[in-house]
Amino acid sequence: MTKEITGKTKLLGVIGHPVEHSLSPVMHNAAIAQLGLDYIYLPFPIEPQNLEVAIAGFAAVGVVGFSVTIPHKQAIIPLLSEITPLAQTIGAVNTVSRQNNQWVGTNTDIEGFIAPLQTTYKQDWSQKVAVILGNGGAARAVVAGCIQLGFAQIHVVGRNMQRLQEFRNSWSNSSLADKFQVHQWEELPKLIPQANLLVNTTPIGMYPKVDESPLSVEEIANLPTGAIAYDLIYIPKPTQFLQQAQKQGAIAIDGLEMLVQQGVAALKIWLHLETLPVEVMRQALQNHLGLVE
Repeated sequence: MTKEITGKTKLLGVIGHPVEHSLSPVMHNAAIAQLGLDYIYLPFPIEPQNLEVAIAGFAAVGVVGFSVTIPHKQAIIPLLSEITPLAQTIGAVNTVSRQNNQWVGTNTDIEGFIAPLQTTYKQDWSQKVAVILGNGGAARAVVAGCIQLGFAQIHVVGRNMQRLQEFRNSWSNSSLADKFQVHQWEELPKLIPQANLLVNTTPIGMYPKVDESPLSVEEIANLPTGAIAYDLIYIPKPTQFLQQAQKQGAIAIDGLEMLVQQGVAALKIWLHLETLPVEVMRQALQNHLGLVE
């Protein structure tokens, strides 16, 4: 049955450019339908030069809140009245809500990333080592998440020395700057044998280049049995990286769970609800992607 949209229906959405590939409407509208609420979640393609006028328009028409995806996660910050300390630290906003006639930005990617590590795979992380591949925007949320979980050591590995230095320096105003180390790719052979958590934040291995992996078979062979390999990519399922890690006896987590959990965290903010139909959201995505568990 299709939902009837009326003058009372409240608006939520996602902004990005492009945005037609976003899976957020699938997951959020499934949750809204399950809850029986009069909301609709829409994709809004917004070009960078139109960002300011677009969110002024959102305020004018009473949009309740919206998700932010590439390329607006940083550009949106100066247009918001307030951003949470967490979003400030990462330097990126992925969730905006309307509060007291002002736009407030936060970042639920951290919550999304750590959710499976706090529930299904819960451990005492304070004795553990995290190795993070890549130093782009996604790596920032992963570093912040690992700090929040209390890892003993956090190593960020990148291929480009200059970008690594920039990544390192960008945290210099934050109290978290001394909580992680950066390394060049050549140092991986000595880091992988220590890794209890190995995270791929690079796009290597993502559809359509499904045969690629950020690590060679030889490199991944040194991953300790029982370590967790976590890939932020969710298509294909599993990626080459996760397949190789599983052969080494590692536990595999893919990016679908992070996508679901960051969405859950955002909906809680917009709808002011504590519990959401997480399974319905997960199932809607799996069905949409043709991944039947």
